[in-house]
Amino acid sequence: MLQGAAIRIFKTPGVKRFASRERITDASLKAAIERAGLGLIDADLSGGLIKQRVARAGQGRSGGFRMIAAYREARRAVFLYGFAKNDRDNINDDELESLRTIGAHWLAASPAVVEQALTDGDLQEITHANE
Repeated sequence: MLQGAAIRIFKTPGVKRFASRERITDASLKAAIERAGLGLIDADLSGGLIKQRVARAGQGRSGGFRMIAAYREARRAVFLYGFAKNDRDNINDDELESLRTIGAHWLAASPAVVEQALTDGDLQEITHANE
């Protein structure tokens, strides 16, 4: 668990749909960011993006899901994309570049922009209440 950190964790509507369809809990997403906060990043994709493994229900992380998040330590994490390991090996270079652009936007966004995105439904915050 992150000690005393006030990191805010969000997911985009696409990730919300993916997580719901695959039964990925907010607690699992939160745990992935907590691991990153401890320095346990599965893959640093540069440009503020990380890839974290998330377990399938009742299974381990290795064969589960891969979640791409914009991540700024101890500040903000935004889950941008997810895929099942058995559906594809990785994202391609064009997808990675697009995700870096989107991630940079969310990491640089002011608190007012984030609050407006929450109001507009462009982001959903993962909180303890979501568990």
